[in-house]
Amino acid sequence: MPIDLLKFEQEYAAKGYARIAGCDEAGRGPLAGPVSCAAVIMPLDGVHPEINDSKKLSPKKRDLLYGYIVRTALAYAVVFIDNETIDAVNILNATKRGMEAALAALKLRPDIALIDAVKGLKTEFPTVPLIHGDALSYNIAAASILAKVERDRLMAKYAEQYPQYGFERHWGYPTPAHYKSIEQFGVCPLHRRTFLTKQTAMDI
Repeated sequence: MPIDLLKFEQEYAAKGYARIAGCDEAGRGPLAGPVSCAAVIMPLDGVHPEINDSKKLSPKKRDLLYGYIVRTALAYAVVFIDNETIDAVNILNATKRGMEAALAALKLRPDIALIDAVKGLKTEFPTVPLIHGDALSYNIAAASILAKVERDRLMAKYAEQYPQYGFERHWGYPTPAHYKSIEQFGVCPLHRRTFLTKQTAMDI
């Protein structure tokens, strides 16, 4: 683990914040499925050297680190905001709702939360948005792993219900294969209508 991942945790710990949470999302860009938002408070003694931005990790490594995080976290929570809500309020507002809900669901109230990029969360404690926070903060990196793994697992379950779309391979992201399956089979109830072209949306 790059030592820089503890920079912000150490900075705020020195200011007297004992419980420092990290919060991140997975799934803002897909055409289908929910956005997944995770919050976590990791112990800062005995940190795991391989925890990092989930995008930099293999699926196997993410799964292994997911197990470590849920076993050792002082508190963690993952919240899904479904595609219908995303269509109703837009993806940014849906992400905010999910992050707020995940932070509120922590069994321990944080003194401060480090957030990956998103500003303006409504919480009872201070929040600090960090651009590319999942590559800068240990807690945000851990949250990114939780959010990604839980969303991928959920999309794999949805793939059993809607096998024609290949959700277990592309997780609902806008890949050529996903677009091809939409052209062939139309859309399903998991698709985000506002993310599709007008022509595709007419096929609902």
